[in-house]
Amino acid sequence: MGRLSTHVLDTARGRPAAGMTVTLYRITGQAHRKIATAVTNADGRTDAPLLEGAALTAGRYELVFATGEYLRATGQAADAMLFLDEIPIRFGVADAAGHYHVPLLLQPFGYSTYRGS
Repeated sequence: MGRLSTHVLDTARGRPAAGMTVTLYRITGQAHRKIATAVTNADGRTDAPLLEGAALTAGRYELVFATGEYLRATGQAADAMLFLDEIPIRFGVADAAGHYHVPLLLQPFGYSTYRGS
């Protein structure tokens, strides 16, 4: 049974990014359909996979990380316009039985991601 998970690491502070809202969308053509919302825990992970089993199907998805809210809450950004207010990551699921892990490594002025295990 496949599953989709994520976690966020705050590389500027050297710790997991707790309390960040993550929203998952399914993309079909030009349409985005929201299918899950979660908040990262003390370990920077969601408490459960965002999708698993029959709910995970092949296709295109987008994770949107609410980085602005997190950066403001942790004192890393003022109320002014942020460079990274939200970070969308689009990715494809080819094998619905696979494990797709999409980590986000965050700093106030940059980020990176990869397919984790």
